[in-house]
Amino acid sequence: MEFIKTTIEGPLIITPKVFGDSRGCFFESFSRQLFEQNGVVADFVQDNQSVSKKGVVRGLHLQAPPYAQAKLVRVVHGAALDVAVDIRKASPTYGQYVSVRLDTIQNNMFWIPRGFAHGFVALEDDTVFVYKTSNYYNKESEMAILWNDPALNINWNIQHAIVSEKDRNNPLFKDFISPF
Repeated sequence: MEFIKTTIEGPLIITPKVFGDSRGCFFESFSRQLFEQNGVVADFVQDNQSVSKKGVVRGLHLQAPPYAQAKLVRVVHGAALDVAVDIRKASPTYGQYVSVRLDTIQNNMFWIPRGFAHGFVALEDDTVFVYKTSNYYNKESEMAILWNDPALNINWNIQHAIVSEKDRNNPLFKDFISPF
């Protein structure tokens, strides 16, 4: 497995070694020992899955402490552009984002530590997005930032976004009070 640092300290792109032949392929998607050797320490407690049409944007979401979550995300069918926004107030990259294309050709994953808002857009119909979290979901700790806030200037690489009513009404980054 290859662990690749991003332009922001914390998030990692993880690419597994894929073994393929005429029958298909096999790869290890998680090894606690290998992850810990590469600085990724998390006690995963919950797995989540969503299925989205092409153009569906979900995010930018986070959980405030004490229910903050680190996430290990990947796509098991289709493709998505995944985005993590640094919301750590003391970070030199506060308010900046990193994005990665996740798909079933690369079988890559994205590690998002606590202190980041997270979102993604489905790039293909029936994109199946799965992720492990290091803490349980707690409705009272749920927070969000407007996905298309001009101040964040996220390039979602889509023409027509399909966004839930809830995500269309998230606050702007300038009005967001980071708990980190």
